[in-house]
Amino acid sequence: MTDLTGKVAVVTGAARGIGAATARRLAADGAAVAVADLIEADLKDTVDAITSAGGTAVPVTCDVADEAAVAAAARQVVTDLGSIDVLVNNAGVLRDNLLFKMSVEDWDTVMGVHLRGSFLWARAAQKTMVDNRWGKIINLSSTSALGNRGQANYSAAKAGLQGFTRTLAIELGPFNINVNAVAPGFIVTDMTRATAQRMGIDFDDMVTRSEQHIPLRRSGRPEDIAGVVSALCGEDTSYVTGQVIYVSGGPGA
Repeated sequence: MTDLTGKVAVVTGAARGIGAATARRLAADGAAVAVADLIEADLKDTVDAITSAGGTAVPVTCDVADEAAVAAAARQVVTDLGSIDVLVNNAGVLRDNLLFKMSVEDWDTVMGVHLRGSFLWARAAQKTMVDNRWGKIINLSSTSALGNRGQANYSAAKAGLQGFTRTLAIELGPFNINVNAVAPGFIVTDMTRATAQRMGIDFDDMVTRSEQHIPLRRSGRPEDIAGVVSALCGEDTSYVTGQVIYVSGGPGA
């Protein structure tokens, strides 16, 4: 099990789904966790789950695409918890549509949250990581980075995060900072439920059809992603950096 005792982790988009599971896992690993999302009331369940289990968590409200908001949130984390040692750029949104129907606003919103948000948080967090000569940055990409119908914006953003990850690994490696990406496949979350609803598809049918194309024949859980993020924060993987780990139940999923 990864030992993050004495470390401080920031997880964006931590109100639910993969972000919430990751925040809980890193807290179980011993980290004090800054649980970040757009609306403070949405953070209560994640914070309460961590604190009731004996961990340390503080809520942090932040629009990840807002430069001033990210800078203020990072200062708050350092003030309240003392450092930023682990950053998980998980915050994400969907604005799916075919290219000829996609608005500029839908394009910009997805790019803003996924790419701009990850850039702003990484730039803010690396300051203390460089000073401490220790850090872990994990960016959430997706199998959609390989291309997915109706997701030109999301696919481009998630592919961009892979290039961003490799570049940061090169720049920050000399300071003992590991930067990796995790690319989930089909994970059962509120976001995938909302996708089914927007498409007018029964969610259970969507899950069943998806599982037929997954070699392991099951859908992913948020905890599956959280476990890989945890492993990438540990000393056993300290020589792994600049990599994209696909967590999708098998090739071609």
